[in-house]
Amino acid sequence: MRTVPWWILLSSMSAPVLLVAGWSVSAELQGPGYDPATSTISILAAEGAGGYWVMTSALVALGFCHVVTACGLRVAAPFGRAALAGGGLSAILLAFFPAPLSGGSFSHGVIVAIGFSLLAVWPVLAMRRRAVDRRGGPGAVAVAAPVRREAAPLPGGTAPWGLRPWPSVGASVFIWLGGAWFLLSLFVLDTAGAAERVITFAQSFWPLVVVVSCARWEGDAGRTA
Repeated sequence: MRTVPWWILLSSMSAPVLLVAGWSVSAELQGPGYDPATSTISILAAEGAGGYWVMTSALVALGFCHVVTACGLRVAAPFGRAALAGGGLSAILLAFFPAPLSGGSFSHGVIVAIGFSLLAVWPVLAMRRRAVDRRGGPGAVAVAAPVRREAAPLPGGTAPWGLRPWPSVGASVFIWLGGAWFLLSLFVLDTAGAAERVITFAQSFWPLVVVVSCARWEGDAGRTA
């Protein structure tokens, strides 16, 4: 059984593309009065906005991609997969709790905060400290010697790069720092739109990094088996 099915490659690649295409097309429909550097993405998905249906559809599709990726990423730790799927569901829920064109929305803010937090911690929750045994089934971990004599050792005795501790912690720290930048931008810097785009793109791109690293790891294991 493949640990990295082809369809999570498709879902993880689609996520950042759909996100960028959504905010780009929506900004054009919104008109010249919209400044992507200072205005948030939520404004594009607000009821009554010129690109409401485009941005809302992009967020729903983005969330669906995260859920699909989480379901198929069997190499990752279960809590990380659950957090990724939860972040995807939060993006889908935004379609039912859009932000208003002016002012704030408590329910929208809560969903955004939950979704951000889940996508910020999932890299750490998903990491593997030791190599995963491809032949032992989902969740099995390779120790110093294979449990079964016929199981070939994995390359380097390490987990896929995207699930190792340092890259995982680094990705999570980067996202949290981006969140701090966003909060500072809301009240001081007036660059909330730019900050939000950096954060959301990073959150949508990291699953692709993990999936590609897992696919390469599986390929290396197959060649050395």
